[in-house]
Amino acid sequence: MRKKHWILTPWFSIFCVVMLLMTTFMSNYSTTLFYVDLGLTVASFAVVLILTLTFRNYIKRTVRGTAERIKDFNSEYLEKYKYPVAIAGEEGDIIWCNARFRKRLCNSRSPEGDDMNAYLSGNDVFQIADGEGVEIAVDGKEFTAYCISTGDGSVVVCHFIENTYYKNMVREYHAGLPCVALVTFDNAEEFYAGSDESFSTVLISVEAHLQRWALDYQALYKKINNNRFMIIFRDADVDKMIALKFPILKDIRSINSTRLIPTISVGLSRGSKTVKESESNARKALEMALGRGGDQVAIIKDNGYEFFGGTAAATEKISKVRMRVIANAISRAVNDSDKVYIMGHRFSDLDCVGAAIGLQSIMEKSFKRYSKVVVDRLSSMSKQLIEYTESRLENNIFISPEEALRGVTSRSLLIIVDTHLKNSLESPELFEKCKRCVVIDHHRKSVNHIQSALVFCHEPSASSACEMCSEIISYMDDSPLGYVQADALLSGIMLDTKNFVLKTGVRTFEAAAYLRRKGANTLTVKEMFSGSIDTYREKVEIVCRSEMHRGCAISKTTIIAEDIRLAAAQAADEMLTLQGVSASFVIFTNNNQINISARSYGRVNVQLIMEKLEGGGHQTMAATQLKNTTQEKAYARLIQAINEALDEAEAENTEK
Repeated sequence: MRKKHWILTPWFSIFCVVMLLMTTFMSNYSTTLFYVDLGLTVASFAVVLILTLTFRNYIKRTVRGTAERIKDFNSEYLEKYKYPVAIAGEEGDIIWCNARFRKRLCNSRSPEGDDMNAYLSGNDVFQIADGEGVEIAVDGKEFTAYCISTGDGSVVVCHFIENTYYKNMVREYHAGLPCVALVTFDNAEEFYAGSDESFSTVLISVEAHLQRWALDYQALYKKINNNRFMIIFRDADVDKMIALKFPILKDIRSINSTRLIPTISVGLSRGSKTVKESESNARKALEMALGRGGDQVAIIKDNGYEFFGGTAAATEKISKVRMRVIANAISRAVNDSDKVYIMGHRFSDLDCVGAAIGLQSIMEKSFKRYSKVVVDRLSSMSKQLIEYTESRLENNIFISPEEALRGVTSRSLLIIVDTHLKNSLESPELFEKCKRCVVIDHHRKSVNHIQSALVFCHEPSASSACEMCSEIISYMDDSPLGYVQADALLSGIMLDTKNFVLKTGVRTFEAAAYLRRKGANTLTVKEMFSGSIDTYREKVEIVCRSEMHRGCAISKTTIIAEDIRLAAAQAADEMLTLQGVSASFVIFTNNNQINISARSYGRVNVQLIMEKLEGGGHQTMAATQLKNTTQEKAYARLIQAINEALDEAEAENTEK
């Protein structure tokens, strides 16, 4: 039965009464019409009476049958339940309910005929029947609804257990959980290197902003040392900060300084039950924020991360103490090994292969260990460097991933360069087989980074992996490093810095000078960047097909070629030289995947854009791979990601 029957029955009764009055009135005028009206009136009364009795019997049978199927007691017992109970008929409408259901869920109104799903927060009563119960809310009250089907399943009895009080207690408990935030002053060393006066002034301003931030939320503030602080918030306050996107980052950047822009990094833990657990997770989150370049908030909850900020470029670290310590740690790991394999990422470039070539010479000649560079020649983008190295060295230092897998022992050491992601490795199988590994990378840290490394050397402020490896080698016995290895290392630095234009700091030039003293030749390195005439044609075609969108040059190409990756990367670099272009994106197809190569000069953070498309990289160089999609869909997603990133950046600049 449906609700319309309950609505129409009273009107039928009124209609019958009106007809009876009309029949009485008609007896004074015409006997024939009187009998006709009398017959219609009697028929109407009979129809209404039959329908009413039929429906009442239907309810009685349903309720009685339901009660008997649930338990052997009389249907009147349902009325005595101390909590709301309602019965839904075969069409999902309410055919009976007890007084408590009317009072608590219907404001004392009779709900017979209403759709039961409306009282189940939209859940279908037949789909949730005999389940574990569903959480619902009705008129500000919260219930757990348990629905039990009867017999053939055409009738469902719904029990509503109110638990508003207990759920409010749970919410209050979670809202009051401690959330530890560890804050670090990113570029404190740079300010300290300037003058004591400027450092003190900026540090006082940073502390004042952090204290005001803690005071706004009645949080506990504690200074750990000159550039690290701890603040303990309530979990409910963190939701407010997320809604505001942590304006503390902009407040710190707005501090007046003559030389540098001060930034902070924040690691914040949510969902921990104790302060100790929260502090431990906050350390992990802070490490992640620093690994992504700083100037951001990293929130960890249930081993998942959420990031805010990260618009500023990573600050170069002046001190080399950390690299000296890492060099010693790598030396110990090599001494404990019998073989050393050096491997980078898929589609290896000059930075990846150059760093591997430099390390290989030290591992083989200084440490007297069997050492090889693992590379897939067919997919490598640095074939010229490989050929150049093979033509000038007596021994072949390159092997394929398949050969490396056959030679791995329990004491083999795998050194991973220019990536820290398992899925990006040249051979994930080799990584799984080697029980000991070292990671050397300069890309901003991703959530799914390799965590089992003996040494994790990660420096997002470095220009390239070759710069990092040059520093590490300089702290070892570097006598075996010849001009061939120096050329290889310098080629990687020149590639990632765009010939010393992007991400170039003091340590970058120091590394280049070191390699120059070791015999690196800039003309020889420049020749490694030359491409074939076919690659040049492909690059020009990609550039000519580019379109502009909010200062970004975007090009889609259908070219299918072996060197399409190289052509796409070169085209993205070339588009940056065009007037009015702040960032460039090239969409191409390779190995049945849609690839996007992104470049910028720093005004647009392409890393944040690529992360929205499940990719990553640097602020000025990033990429992603999309599976099971088309170029048109990838283009639409890219446009959406660009709009979101630029809108966020514009909103931030407006607030400033």
